[in-house]
Amino acid sequence: MKIICIGRNYTEHIAELKNERPTEPVVFIKPDSAVLLKNNPFIIPEFSQDIHHEVEVLVKINKIGKYIDKKFAHKYYDEIGLGIDFTARDLQSKLKEKGLPWEKAKSFDGAAVIGNFLPKDSFKDSNDINFSLQKNGEVVQKGNTSFMLWKIDELIEYVSKYFTLKIGDIIFTGTPAGVGRVAPNDVLKGYIESKELFSIKVK
Repeated sequence: MKIICIGRNYTEHIAELKNERPTEPVVFIKPDSAVLLKNNPFIIPEFSQDIHHEVEVLVKINKIGKYIDKKFAHKYYDEIGLGIDFTARDLQSKLKEKGLPWEKAKSFDGAAVIGNFLPKDSFKDSNDINFSLQKNGEVVQKGNTSFMLWKIDELIEYVSKYFTLKIGDIIFTGTPAGVGRVAPNDVLKGYIESKELFSIKVK
């Protein structure tokens, strides 16, 4: 399994981090060792003082594909989920200043929360899904897939040009505005519509 992540896919998030709007999807990879094991807490790593939560809609690939045309992309997934792309923002900023890759800030152990998945056919439209993140009972991020710069099927088409998609691969589709720092004892809960798909304790 590989985890393919999309950066800067929501305009308001681009603005809050003062990033340049991309002309094509920003893609990076997390290894399977980045997945936070089920029922485990997220432990803030010792190398960062500024870990941020980034809630994202996830797509699980269900068949092998390469150079997938957008009009056929819907056939390559039948489950949609929710997760968190944890980011060591202080480390990422240093790496970006030097023009270096982001992996140390994005792909460390535990940096990928993969919550539960829902059948795609339980949604009327994959381009109109509400999702949110609560921190200690307060909504800190909320978004709708209609605000993606590149929608799910467009991402599958784009990514499959560069990487063969395999069964079980997961695409993190980008985060909306509202990213922020986590602290010990925080409880993070993610929702698609009204369904809770994950609950994580921070230590």
